[in-house]
Amino acid sequence: MRTRAAVLCAAAAMVAGSVSAVPAQAAPAAPDKLAWKACGTRESPTLQCASLKVPLDHAHPSGTQISLALSRVPHTAKTSQGPLLVNPGGPGGSGLALAGFVASALPKDVAAQYDVIGFDPRGVGGSTPALNCSSGRFKPVRADTVPATTAMEQESLKRARSFASLCNAKYASVLPHLGTVDAVRDMDSVRQALGAPKISYFGYSYGTYLGAVYAKLFPERVHRLVLDSIVNPTGIWYEDNLGQDYAFDARHRALMAWIARYDATYRLGTDPAKVEARWYAMRAALAKKPANGEVGAAELEDTFIRGGYYNGYWPYLAEAFAAYVHDQDAGPLETAYRNLAAVDASGDNGYSVYAAVQCRDAAWPRDWKRWEQDTWAVYAKAPFMAWNNAWYNAPCAFWPGETEKPPSIANAKLPPTLLFQATDDAATPYPGGVAAHRLLTGSSLVVEQGGGNHGITLSGNACLDAHLAAYLTDGTVPHGSGVADAVCQKSPDPKPLSAKAAPTSSRGSTLHRLLGFRR
Repeated sequence: MRTRAAVLCAAAAMVAGSVSAVPAQAAPAAPDKLAWKACGTRESPTLQCASLKVPLDHAHPSGTQISLALSRVPHTAKTSQGPLLVNPGGPGGSGLALAGFVASALPKDVAAQYDVIGFDPRGVGGSTPALNCSSGRFKPVRADTVPATTAMEQESLKRARSFASLCNAKYASVLPHLGTVDAVRDMDSVRQALGAPKISYFGYSYGTYLGAVYAKLFPERVHRLVLDSIVNPTGIWYEDNLGQDYAFDARHRALMAWIARYDATYRLGTDPAKVEARWYAMRAALAKKPANGEVGAAELEDTFIRGGYYNGYWPYLAEAFAAYVHDQDAGPLETAYRNLAAVDASGDNGYSVYAAVQCRDAAWPRDWKRWEQDTWAVYAKAPFMAWNNAWYNAPCAFWPGETEKPPSIANAKLPPTLLFQATDDAATPYPGGVAAHRLLTGSSLVVEQGGGNHGITLSGNACLDAHLAAYLTDGTVPHGSGVADAVCQKSPDPKPLSAKAAPTSSRGSTLHRLLGFRR
């Protein structure tokens, strides 16, 4: 969820509560008709773009207006199933390019039946206003995330308070209207502007929560609902972040084990525990002496966290790791950081929206001692991302204004819905998919057994994609007797790079470049 991950070039050359907690809204005014204009790209030549005015406060539809940026790949079949809204997650991820990707990645006869609609949620990217609370928050080299001294911890706390304060100073009138429920009501405004009695929805990551909340508020307006890599709706958001810490640590150890299997290539050892020890030794060295004033301990974590989202990055990360250890060559490490983790203006925007939505969506502990105790407890068992994640979310401890009570997504009013979840997903751990499956009556859960990537459909797994295509075609869903209704084997892990081997799964790389971090 920070900046979206860029594709590495070959060889590195390159919830509690109920819906009654949601305030009643005034009757919305009819949205303006959308004026679509051609905005095609080489990848998506038929893409069209438009903007839509929506109320900043849906309780006062005639008040201040903001705009949403939309994209569309029109249907080409004689008979249309209507709009299919797509969202890449975040919160804070731009969905404009995702429409083109989904339309091209689905089977042609399936995509032809839908107007595939991308959108930048309020505050994001091409929508206005586009938030940027503090440019350069992630400029390297940041302080070590692990607060070894009281002074280090106080300095990081000062930065968290400052970010929350700057956000409030710049966007005091906007922040109270940037929760998930506000974005959901925007989605219904998009539906009205499209002139559609119902919409279909396909969301990844945080986009699964966005879709589930839309379905809760407007169940009668859902045609198809696809949720891929599912947020745990019972942990919004503090508990979910603690769960991520353990899952990312396990995924990092999976990378270390993969490197150990290819000791002939990387020469870092055949024992995963010893490989991991060498990684932490590299981290300690970079904390003392950042690589070329750009990659310190925090930036190293940021870079390797991307490997927790998508194993297609593993060969590049392993090469950078080996080059640093064996040759004291930080060049590949710097390249990996720049391509995967460096934050640009769009990343600053994405993080600002991430904080604004998550800090608004639910109550967070306001006593820093709670954060401190919980994070050290996690760190003792799962050190890889514990403090990095705590500081990423720390502004929520100081966020201005009141928070909302997350609506329950429990729903017995929907048509059959389709859920996808990998068992070893780090960003949205497996229990979240199971929890959503139980709460969404009549839903079907497709599990990628042993898979660890985040965002698993349209990424090269034919079994998963067959279930998706069948559902979008005519609503067909699998039915099983266990927790999962269908099980697909995971896509193969990548292999080390070689002069003969191209990077793995270009479609997977494209998708993961589009998905928002961290969720």
